[in-house]
Amino acid sequence: MAKLNTRKARQARHARLRVNLKGTTDRPRLCVFRSLQHIYAQVIDDEQGHTLTSASTLEADMAKQSEGKIKADQAALVGTAVAERALAAGVKSVVFDRGGYKYHGRVKSLAEAARKAGLEF
Repeated sequence: MAKLNTRKARQARHARLRVNLKGTTDRPRLCVFRSLQHIYAQVIDDEQGHTLTSASTLEADMAKQSEGKIKADQAALVGTAVAERALAAGVKSVVFDRGGYKYHGRVKSLAEAARKAGLEF
């Protein structure tokens, strides 16, 4: 069996995770995607099949706030923003989907900031 490259291994972990991880209308899924330069977070209702809210470091206001900060601090800003937007949309608790990444570094920073801002998971 050939060794998987890093990207395919993450996709396999994510697929394995998603078998049991579902977002409902009452408790949607907070999904995280991390690239080399940016981080993205979405709150997704899997029953309806649509995104309730999202945030990323690519947004203009987020880019201004995160200028000169390390990636973990940028992820914390995204976590706070997505939590505030979710609370404004009436979502109080979510299921955390780390996307096949380790709960470490930027993913952990985003999750902790979202919890601090008021999301429950």
